[in-house]
Amino acid sequence: MTSSRGAAMEPAELGAAMAPACPGGPWAVGEETAILHGGFLLAARLLQPRPLRELRKADWPRAGVPITDALREIGERCPSPRGLWKKEAVAIVWAKILLPPPPAAAALEWGWKDDEFFSVGAMIPEVNHTALFELVKALGEPRLLVQLLLALPPALCRGQLENLVEYISSETSPSDIRLFLDVWWEVMKHREGQEDATVSAFSALIHQHGAEPSLEDGLQPPKRFKGDPGNAPGLPAVLLEGLKQIRGSIAQPRLRCCALANLAELLGLSAGLGPGHSPLPIAEHLARLSAIVSLWGRDTESQFHPCGLGDKVREAERSLSLLSLTRPSREELFGGLDLLCSLLQDWGEELQDALRGSEGLCFESYRLLDALTSLGKNLDFLLETGDLGEGETRVVLELTQLTQDFLRDTSAVLKDLDTSLVSSVAMAIIEQRLDRYMDTCSVFASEKTWAFSKAWVECLVKNKALFQSPELVLELLETLVSFATSHHDKEARELQVQVTEAIVECYTELSLSDKNKVISGVLASWGGPGLSQNVQVVREGLQEDLNVTFNQLTKSVSDEGLSRAVAAMARLTLLSPEATVKQVCHLAVVNLGAHQFLAQILCSFPALNFLESPKDPGRPGSLVVRCLEEAVWGKLSTEREEEQFLQFLAFLMQPGSATPLVSPAEVTKAFVLPYLKSDSPEIELSLQILSKVLGILSCSEEHWIKSCHPFPLLLSLCRLLDGYTKYWHQPKEQLFPSLETKDLILDILCQLCELVGPETVPSSELWVQSLAWLHRKVASLDWTVGLRLKKLYGDHFKNEVPATLFEICRLPEDEWTSQSWPAYGPGSGLLAWMECCCVSPALRDTMLALLTLNVDNPEEVNLFSKGFLVALIQVLPWCSHGEWKRLGAVLEQLLQRQVLHVPYTLEYVQHMPLLNLRPFSCHLQLSVLFLRGFQLLCSSSCSTWLPSEAWLHVVQLYCSSLTDLLASVQAAAAASAQPCMQEVSFVCIQLFCHLLHVAAMLPAGTEGCGEPLLVLALEVLSQYEVSSKADTSPCSALRKANEGHFLESITDNVGHEELRSTLLQKLSKLAARSEH
Repeated sequence: MTSSRGAAMEPAELGAAMAPACPGGPWAVGEETAILHGGFLLAARLLQPRPLRELRKADWPRAGVPITDALREIGERCPSPRGLWKKEAVAIVWAKILLPPPPAAAALEWGWKDDEFFSVGAMIPEVNHTALFELVKALGEPRLLVQLLLALPPALCRGQLENLVEYISSETSPSDIRLFLDVWWEVMKHREGQEDATVSAFSALIHQHGAEPSLEDGLQPPKRFKGDPGNAPGLPAVLLEGLKQIRGSIAQPRLRCCALANLAELLGLSAGLGPGHSPLPIAEHLARLSAIVSLWGRDTESQFHPCGLGDKVREAERSLSLLSLTRPSREELFGGLDLLCSLLQDWGEELQDALRGSEGLCFESYRLLDALTSLGKNLDFLLETGDLGEGETRVVLELTQLTQDFLRDTSAVLKDLDTSLVSSVAMAIIEQRLDRYMDTCSVFASEKTWAFSKAWVECLVKNKALFQSPELVLELLETLVSFATSHHDKEARELQVQVTEAIVECYTELSLSDKNKVISGVLASWGGPGLSQNVQVVREGLQEDLNVTFNQLTKSVSDEGLSRAVAAMARLTLLSPEATVKQVCHLAVVNLGAHQFLAQILCSFPALNFLESPKDPGRPGSLVVRCLEEAVWGKLSTEREEEQFLQFLAFLMQPGSATPLVSPAEVTKAFVLPYLKSDSPEIELSLQILSKVLGILSCSEEHWIKSCHPFPLLLSLCRLLDGYTKYWHQPKEQLFPSLETKDLILDILCQLCELVGPETVPSSELWVQSLAWLHRKVASLDWTVGLRLKKLYGDHFKNEVPATLFEICRLPEDEWTSQSWPAYGPGSGLLAWMECCCVSPALRDTMLALLTLNVDNPEEVNLFSKGFLVALIQVLPWCSHGEWKRLGAVLEQLLQRQVLHVPYTLEYVQHMPLLNLRPFSCHLQLSVLFLRGFQLLCSSSCSTWLPSEAWLHVVQLYCSSLTDLLASVQAAAAASAQPCMQEVSFVCIQLFCHLLHVAAMLPAGTEGCGEPLLVLALEVLSQYEVSSKADTSPCSALRKANEGHFLESITDNVGHEELRSTLLQKLSKLAARSEH
């Protein structure tokens, strides 16, 4: 072809004349296509008089020069990413070959409108496959050919590959062989789903034009193989046939190695040779990549020698990742095995000599040895599992022997493989996100020999987003600790700071559950101290970091602040779990109201529920419990701190939907069992803790109390109760829990008796032995202690009581047994009876039911009532508030049943009250009974019996009873059908007088008792004021005035100065208000 000027134009001139230098897709007319067009025009001119579609292989050295020049010029003038123009050039030429020309008449009318390829196709003259294949050879890019080949319809794909085989089989040259072998290898390395825009456009164009060859073209329709619908049909057969055609022309050792490797790898992909290829272990994978890159680096003949490390690694990965797109059929498999036998027989000895020679190992020979090794294993599988015919078995056995012989004499060269580039290869994989980059990240993070080089640190910092998984963070931490323990110079410290910051950033991006996984790993590896124990840069400044962080946290106690607080604590917990937990525990106690917020934060990290190896085998190994012991226990200085500690501990055991950080058993073993001694400073707090943990339900069938030595625990509580019998006579310097704590102990003992049952010991025999042991130990304690264990004892033991109790009670002998104790001589029956009433409501009701008293005998009733008062004052000082309430119920019942005779004297009544006092008779009698008790208690024979502290306790019990009595009076008045304000006022006056009488009788040295009496007296006066105001009866004003004068006269005689002045002031205010 000639130009319009009659002379051939240079490609550059044509480009400038025909198109702008702006590419617009593979079919766009631009600078590249114009230059290519010029090259083909010059080639056509050189080939005249024959057209380019008749180009022969021998013509290429002359006619192909303008085309190769054009390609070179395109590369120089129009650079594109990864040589995209090369693929577009091949696609244009191939499409020109495959697509039929449109009818000449219609072409100009619709072609440029409806056919994207029309314009660029019109620029290229008609060409044949020779131009295509020589173009690919000139470009040195067989991968481009394969990408486009495999995008064709199946039958056409096979047909085009057959054209290639036909082409290279004629006048075969080394470059033909190289092209064929490279195409073969690229077919095996090809991956579907990675097509770029050019390949997609090429495929769409061919399918659009219906380029499936007809049967008249001499091609068979595509054949799909059963069980393998995704297979590229017939390609293995074509490749095998091609190798057979050119085997005689393959002379160079490299090409022979490549041919054998291709064949062995192709056969290894067959379904008949194994269950499939599992990925290599990542370390082996990296070593092989490193070996390949090293081979290319020292082999100047390799096409990959000039490539950078990243490109080498990317290509090496493709070489190791062969897919089953070209999986051979069974027929092809055995045909290939037979061919491989023949080739090994022909070439084996020569190749062995070459491998042992001066050239040594190259990439092609490495591939061959690796492929034969893998194939050998597959052949063994085929012999074991395949249903082989006689001829097939012979081929397999023969090939197995040949393979073994070949490898035996040559595999030694593999020992010299260079794997020194493994770390560099790994970093290249990570930076480019190549295949298995996450597996490589794991090796990168854990390989100590690579760590902390400048490149390693840079790679970590640059790619830290890839290390945001708990496993990788833990591996990096292990590497950091390993380095930190052996490197202490300034440069190493700076690197540690960089790496620590990067790791913490990776960790910060994790979800909370993943952060907990990391914390679990840190605790498992380095225990409570965590990283701070081994990494000095973490240890330095940790305390300041803790202080600053938690100072901010405690200032933002809110639901919104919780997530921020959890994130901040997560970072600190990573660095030092123990220090962080201790700081939380300390702040939970000393910061008012912050304990629940801090407990919520702490419970966000179930990983902290970590069991250490305890120094004392009998102590719990919980990290959180140990931190509580070391940071808080024994340092609580106020009741508020103790209360916050209790609530904090309760939340850690029962955090709602979160996982508990400590168990009731751990808490009991740490904070209760070691301190259940009367002289322990922590005894009362320990008992409060025990009370809380007993309220927590067991999460398993076996109750947690079983692991806490329940019977020794019961005995310890019993001994504490026994100590209360000597409470007021113990030395002042001796520590002992207060009487207020006695009720707590009784409640705990009751709970334990409910929880401890036969199921808490391994066998029924051991249960009986344990009960007997406890019964024997308790026998030496106060007799009432044993009564409190009745629910636990069941029918195993009778209730043991003083013999004198049988004198006043009808006790069934099958449940009760008498004992003679010196302290319970004649007349002590009522004392024992009253002590039984204090034990429990159930036993109190039993005592009331079994009491024997002949009410028809006045002398017996009189003696009972007097003895009752004496027993009452003997019991009163030793009663806890709960026991006294139970005893108060006994008094009320006896008074209501009119069994207890309490005459009501008129010592504080000026005139006979003409009132209905029957609803309040028990109230008045009870108040008088208390007064008589104090008269006896304050008499000369008893006043020195109790120390001053005991008097305060007795007065407090009295005041609590009168407070209950006052409430009962109000309830009775409210329930009355008739107005009874005068009666209530009368009762209040009587209670007030009785109270002042008691205050006047108290012995010297009991000044501290004035306060509770004053408070109660003011409460009585307030109630009197309410009822008095409500009284609107005639003459009420006179009556109120008389009552006021009476109350003032009584109060005026009180000896206690503060009590007298305060009450007189109150009375004067009442008088003033009543006048208005």
